[in-house]
Amino acid sequence: MPSSRPDDRARDDRARTPVAVLLLLSAVAYTAWVLEVVLSTGLDPVQAYISELAAEDQPLGGLFRATDLAAGLCVLAAAVTALATGQARHPGAPGRHPGAGGRDRWALVGWSALALFGAATAADSRLPLSCAPTSDEMCAARETAGLVPATHTAHAVTSSLAMLGALTGLVALTVAARRHHRWPAVRRLGPWLLGAELLATGWSLGAIAAFQAGRGTWALGAGQRLQVLLVALWLGVLAVAVARADRSGGAGRPARSDGRPEPAPDRRRT
Repeated sequence: MPSSRPDDRARDDRARTPVAVLLLLSAVAYTAWVLEVVLSTGLDPVQAYISELAAEDQPLGGLFRATDLAAGLCVLAAAVTALATGQARHPGAPGRHPGAGGRDRWALVGWSALALFGAATAADSRLPLSCAPTSDEMCAARETAGLVPATHTAHAVTSSLAMLGALTGLVALTVAARRHHRWPAVRRLGPWLLGAELLATGWSLGAIAAFQAGRGTWALGAGQRLQVLLVALWLGVLAVAVARADRSGGAGRPARSDGRPEPAPDRRRT
């Protein structure tokens, strides 16, 4: 009976392009907030929550809710496609049955985390803030008193899930790239992006805590924008890495028992 490996490899190769395109589109949509540089939003980008751009009472809220929805759906579609094809397999192991050890657990966790990030980001866009608490004192007072709609709490939950998914995906896919010598761009840049993302996340969480305690914003908006920008850069790096997987050093060679690719044959021998 002929092997299905060539067919599986061809299917996996074809899947790389849509996964890469969807990741790149999500990175672009996720940075739509930079439009505030040229559009008048009435919000201070250094102090305001980035989510306030999409608040229901903001003039451009519909635009930013739409771009968040597009970003989330693109990431979700990319992750599901990657999981359904060969992106969560050991390099050089097309056609392996998952039960036979073909799945790379780190890649599986990473793509699943990106699916969570995409779904939570899409949900986030459907659960906007009703007002902008950092620029509207009445809104901040109502939020403190618990008089705002339940969407404020729901938005905080989905935002937290989205960032948890993004961080987990960044960690897991970077580990997968380094363990199995795949996705060179992720191997090189992943650790640096992870370190910067953790610092930006710590800054954002500290600033949010300070604002909620009535101690100012601590440049909350700048921290969140840096946090989101780094996630978008990570999505772009991953898109390039996936698109160029067929050119990477070990992606096409058989894997050893530890998951690393076999060394290339010595062509000097006859």
